[in-house]
Amino acid sequence: MWSRREWLGAATATAAAAQAANQEITFGVIATGGRGRYLQERFQRMGARCVAICDIYSPNLDKAAAISPEARRFTKYQELLGQKMDCVVIASPDHQHWPMLQVHREPARRFDPAAVVVADAGGNRLGYLPPASAAALSALMDAGMLGQVTLVKPQWHWNIAKELNNGPLPGELDWRAFLGEAPVRELEPMRFRNWRYFYDYAGGNMTDQGTHLMDVTQWFTGQTAPLAAQASGYVAKMKGAEHPDVFSAIFEFPKMLVTWTLDYANSYQNGWSITFLGDEATMVLDDAGYAVYKEPWKRDAAPVKQAQAPVPMEPHIQNFFDCMKTRQDPNCTVEIAAAAVAGPHMANLAMISGNKFTRQL
Repeated sequence: MWSRREWLGAATATAAAAQAANQEITFGVIATGGRGRYLQERFQRMGARCVAICDIYSPNLDKAAAISPEARRFTKYQELLGQKMDCVVIASPDHQHWPMLQVHREPARRFDPAAVVVADAGGNRLGYLPPASAAALSALMDAGMLGQVTLVKPQWHWNIAKELNNGPLPGELDWRAFLGEAPVRELEPMRFRNWRYFYDYAGGNMTDQGTHLMDVTQWFTGQTAPLAAQASGYVAKMKGAEHPDVFSAIFEFPKMLVTWTLDYANSYQNGWSITFLGDEATMVLDDAGYAVYKEPWKRDAAPVKQAQAPVPMEPHIQNFFDCMKTRQDPNCTVEIAAAAVAGPHMANLAMISGNKFTRQL
């Protein structure tokens, strides 16, 4: 895993290299639902050209075609991967990522085998912290301003949970293609609409949102995957779901505990935040910036350090573009992402089994 100093230095180097390599990047998108179209639009806004789109649900494909009218349309991802382009965005349900990555490794595929983005695989540094914010936080953590960090509390609160919609789908869907290697079953529209909440297709928000927050938690504290995990949760409002919409997990590290809590039925402190509690100070990090409070804490105390630092997606995409041209590793490597998602996977195993899960060393 890179240190914070190495990461900042690499970010500067890749930005400089990109200025010397302005060739247009061509890309394709597999799975053009909300996330796929989000990245499609932003890739184009940053100068890349979409040449191919693929989806198994006709309304999604139509919407993507409206964004990139000249892109070739496909309903089978294997055919898209046979086209000539520089990179591919994979925004499919989680259970489809591995089969799609396996296809791209075949020698006959005519695009750079190193240039694949898995849009929802997690571990993307929360969209990449802005350089000024990252530099300040790096200096703060390296200086030991928080002292010994004993507890970290990632959380995510959104009041969005509701019963899953199992009504008919407006448009044509290749249900068998959606299932892929998952168990065969009759069509249930809610499983397509809300695939993230079913065991066969994803790890729920434990792995989805949790991977981002655990990545930053481990990055800032210099930790890798936790030693053990416990978790409990339940479906509060998302009737029909298997994965919970309210849960809490506890992760054990050698000298630190982490509690990861999600509630999709309440918007108090709306959005995500990570609170780092040290014996000398506390830092609260969220999508607006960060604030540091010295010990001992006092009610209504002003932060001793703070900064407004919103988290845009564009620098993260630019880092990907730069790495395609320079052949350097991205800010979040596969190894970093694997360590970030390990804890959430352990928590899911603990929650489903009802037992504490301890990682084999």
